[in-house]
Amino acid sequence: MEVKPGYKQTEVGVIPEEWQFDRLEKFVRRHNSGIYKKSALYGKGCNIVGVSDLYGIDCVDGQRFSEVPLTTAEQAKHTLVSNDLLYGESSLVREGIARTVYVTDRGAGTAFAWHTRRYSVDQSSLFPPYLYFYLQGRRARQHMMDQSIQTAITGINTVAYFACPVLRPPLPEQRAIAEALRDVDWLLGGLNRLIAKKRDLKQAAMQQLLTGQTRLPGFLGEWEVKAIHELARVGRGRVISHVEISKSSSPTYPVFSSQTSNSGIMGYLDTYDFEGDYVTWTTDGANAGTVFARSGRFNCTNVCGTIKLHDSDHRFIAAALGRVSQAHVSRHLGNPKLMNDVMKKIEITIPKARAEQTAIAELLTAMDAELAALEQRREKTRALKQAMMQELLTGKTRLV
Repeated sequence: MEVKPGYKQTEVGVIPEEWQFDRLEKFVRRHNSGIYKKSALYGKGCNIVGVSDLYGIDCVDGQRFSEVPLTTAEQAKHTLVSNDLLYGESSLVREGIARTVYVTDRGAGTAFAWHTRRYSVDQSSLFPPYLYFYLQGRRARQHMMDQSIQTAITGINTVAYFACPVLRPPLPEQRAIAEALRDVDWLLGGLNRLIAKKRDLKQAAMQQLLTGQTRLPGFLGEWEVKAIHELARVGRGRVISHVEISKSSSPTYPVFSSQTSNSGIMGYLDTYDFEGDYVTWTTDGANAGTVFARSGRFNCTNVCGTIKLHDSDHRFIAAALGRVSQAHVSRHLGNPKLMNDVMKKIEITIPKARAEQTAIAELLTAMDAELAALEQRREKTRALKQAMMQELLTGKTRLV
């Protein structure tokens, strides 16, 4: 295969001529495992990061994790310094093994716990933030999973971890790549914080508006307590197999089930059982008690219940019911259920005036739409980061 000018063929594929290929072990200067402390000792003392913390962060950057007492000698051996890297030696799932983060100036002084391992590298050859991003890339992640050992949990030893192949651009390019990817990480972090804030605001609004503690301007009418059977006709879906869905010749209407994703969409059929505005809920399985507002034409499987309201806003009822439904789920013998006879007796507080129900529902719907737009933006940003990593960490796109 012809190699374009400025690139060379290596055992790991075509890479830029200035880039080198080595095993990570060549650059490791020191490493040691984290400290074990009994769980009863945790509560106060030194800030310490554990293996489970690694999945929610990109770097150790001054966060407060857990606290545990450590002696001066233990601190000397098990305290992180700036530009260290830290990885998880065990994981509940294979895909999470060897999750690696780096340590910033603000993260220096944090201790590290059992099942994590700290190491430092020769910074004249490897820029730690670049290495962090490289170890997130496809080639490195595949190496870690391939070299992991699976027993009751997934583990990886130091020989396997440090045998990871690393593509190494010149240091100025490593820094440029890391800076570009850190910019995307900061954008993702900002979106995550904004989404969390918006979710908290929505929860607070639901608590106030769905109980009548706060009233929207212009509404003064009374509220009342009603059982679901007083407001609606409660029913159930039908048995629909995956085979039936797959044989549908003209897929049009969604089929909802508790056995699929959070949206509950199982597939599509060209016939329908329900038409109009409904509240549905999942009756069986892990998602039992999850409530959705439905509008239009749809099917519902036999593990979904249906509520056809007499004269109430289905979006308001779905939101009000969603706040309390989980408390009515039976978990007898580990099998979660929320059956029709229980649903019929659940009581909620509602405004007598449908106009107030609708006004509250529209406000909450607008908040949901804002959250959905932010989450979509976050997913696009994550996809952008993955595309950038694939280009920059393989040398396909150059920054210098």
